[in-house]
Amino acid sequence: MLKHKGFPSRLPGTDFQFTIRRANKDGATRLVPRERYADRRPADRRADVGFLAALIEQFGDAPFERGNLDAGRLSWLLGREVLPAEEPFDPESYEALLRVDIDCARTAFPELFAGGPLA
Repeated sequence: MLKHKGFPSRLPGTDFQFTIRRANKDGATRLVPRERYADRRPADRRADVGFLAALIEQFGDAPFERGNLDAGRLSWLLGREVLPAEEPFDPESYEALLRVDIDCARTAFPELFAGGPLA
């Protein structure tokens, strides 16, 4: 399992995890797109914004390996802001390639791009 050096391990000041420490002995947790409803807690939304900002800062729109990135956090963005970068896509592989869809990210999280470092 690839460990992404320099990637934040969690959202600062919270327990929202962004990375895992070691590979699961039973294999990688399956990535499953999760529905984001409008009534999600503000803390959950901040975690999505922070994780997506870290992905964009680290990888931009280039393909990246899933590696030690948290499956739960990726699943909240999968199918929208984070897309498979290979065909066929194996959602249960640490080596699966993903990429950030910058246009979709800009639409879903405009605060990331409004005059900030990602603008």
